Amino acid sequence: MSANTVPEHKGGDAGDPEARAREVCLRLLTLAPRTRAQLADALRKRGIPDEAADAVLGRYEDAGLIDDAAFARAWVESRHYSRGLAGRALRAELKQRGVAAEEIRAAIDEQLGPDAEASAARRLVAGKLAATRGLPPEQRTRRLAGLLARKGYPAGLAFRVIREALEAEGEVAFPEEEPPFDGEDLSAE
Repeated sequence: MSANTVPEHKGGDAGDPEARAREVCLRLLTLAPRTRAQLADALRKRGIPDEAADAVLGRYEDAGLIDDAAFARAWVESRHYSRGLAGRALRAELKQRGVAAEEIRAAIDEQLGPDAEASAARRLVAGKLAATRGLPPEQRTRRLAGLLARKGYPAGLAFRVIREALEAEGEVAFPEEEPPFDGEDLSAE
């Protein structure tokens, strides 16, 4: 696209739906990476006909301006390391942004293994542990489990990491009757 065509989109081509679609997509893509579904939704909200939107989005995908798989990989890496989100939370965020299930699965499998999730959960617990000192063990456990649950960690992993951290401090992590978690995420069904 030459420098002369950009001003045309803002004024002279107001009736050309493909020109309007290109303008909207380029403006949104300059602000932040977007998925094809996010761009399609933005075009639909602006009244761009589906045929024009599909043509522009297809060309942008062919040119590499839209790449949902790359978006998913970058999203997983960024959100896992910056916010400590687990695979379950990342999966929900990517699904909400319109990324296909197989691309989500590939990005999470590539970026996160079980060891990465456990390591991130340990870092989160270690960061919150000091703030819970002086509280009864049950209350500490609830607070730490809540933190990990909000970040999408499975209950089994959360309680294992909390137990390790509290026992490392010399405190009994749980009463004798421990909740029967097998490491599976029971709420995802």
